[in-house]
Amino acid sequence: MWLKEMRERTFKPHNSMTVAEADVPNERLDEYIGEDGYYSMVFDFSYTDIDVPETGEWFKDSQWTWTDMRTNIFTNQLVTQDKGWGALYLENHDQPRSINKYIPEEWINDYSKKMLATLFMLLRGTPFIYQGQELGMTNIEMASLEDFDDVATHSQYKRALEYGLAPEQALKAVNKRSRNNSRTPMQWNTQKNARFSTSDNVWLKVNPNYPELNAEAQLTNQQSVFNYYHQLIKLRKNSVYKDVLIYGQFLPVKDKNEHILLYERQLEDKIVLVILNVTATEQEYYVDEQYQQVLINNYEDVLLDQSRKLRLRPFESIVLANYGGQL
Repeated sequence: MWLKEMRERTFKPHNSMTVAEADVPNERLDEYIGEDGYYSMVFDFSYTDIDVPETGEWFKDSQWTWTDMRTNIFTNQLVTQDKGWGALYLENHDQPRSINKYIPEEWINDYSKKMLATLFMLLRGTPFIYQGQELGMTNIEMASLEDFDDVATHSQYKRALEYGLAPEQALKAVNKRSRNNSRTPMQWNTQKNARFSTSDNVWLKVNPNYPELNAEAQLTNQQSVFNYYHQLIKLRKNSVYKDVLIYGQFLPVKDKNEHILLYERQLEDKIVLVILNVTATEQEYYVDEQYQQVLINNYEDVLLDQSRKLRLRPFESIVLANYGGQL
């Protein structure tokens, strides 16, 4: 097979790190990753395409739930760690912005953006951060189909009309899922075209929220989404928890509350617990006494009482460890 030959004659002699964009079924994953796999890792599409029906007609509203999301993430994590190494992503050039996909519009804020970052960055595997994701860039709303330059978007719009949607419904559908959402100019600062270009005409419109949402503003704001990503990267690379967060096993944590997503990373007797409220309502979780150290939290404080009951505010994420200090 040519993939095996490519690995043996091209990648292997140079000890290359390779990543494939290949939609590989779990039962064939060991052909693609691991000691004898064609690549070092492959991207997982199971949760990034959770909003796409099997027919590929993404103009249709997919009724996915966070229970589905949990199942897809946990299944892939468990299968992948048994066979090799994974490539993690929430956004790329073919996806809309993740915050708009996973969070209701009225709850898109820095808390929910940081919650998604926590979920993503602490899974087992290599995280790939797409341009603007580290700022929490959002979808753009186009006024007409002519504003899109993506052939797939035009095709989906046409199929939506044939399916029976009204023009305004079809436009709303492609605004929601078009990959043009992640291809708008990078938002550097408040200057013209977010300082991406001085031209009067850029290939895609700049998101009009750039005066408030831009790199320059976030660099100096210690509470920004950008700096939160920095904290997560520091945890993975330069902390006493790095070995657990990089090499530790992924372990799902079951809880009767379906509104909380929980998982552990464990290496020998060291455990990191990730707690995520994936809803817009307050939730409760009783924290085991072994967890005494707060690693990171997307709110300014931790609401934990003497009975170890943790109050989780809307889209709150908190990461705890059973070593390194006292809660």
